[in-house]
Amino acid sequence: MPQAQWSAKRERQYEHIKSSLKQRGKSTGTAEEIAARTVNKERAQHGESKTANPKTVRDTPAPVRGGQRSHTGAQGRTREQLYEEARRKGIAGRSKMNKAQLESAVGR
Repeated sequence: MPQAQWSAKRERQYEHIKSSLKQRGKSTGTAEEIAARTVNKERAQHGESKTANPKTVRDTPAPVRGGQRSHTGAQGRTREQLYEEARRKGIAGRSKMNKAQLESAVGR
């Protein structure tokens, strides 16, 4: 347990994230760092920490975001992710759009 203030739930969350990252090929140190940062951010967003960065508190939690910021690398999000966002926004003609057209239509 990296933090003494963590509840049993946060410890389980930390272990789950860490093992998931290690399965994806991350080193142990990197996996531990990412897992700890993720758990601490969740704690801050749910009012479980004494001090928190205001930007962190205002940010949309990851479960609500649903991968919206994922795949921001060279290829970006998948066409399916872009299509679902276009559907939620009610963009007409989305079924005939390719990935590039969907990216410009959803405005990202």
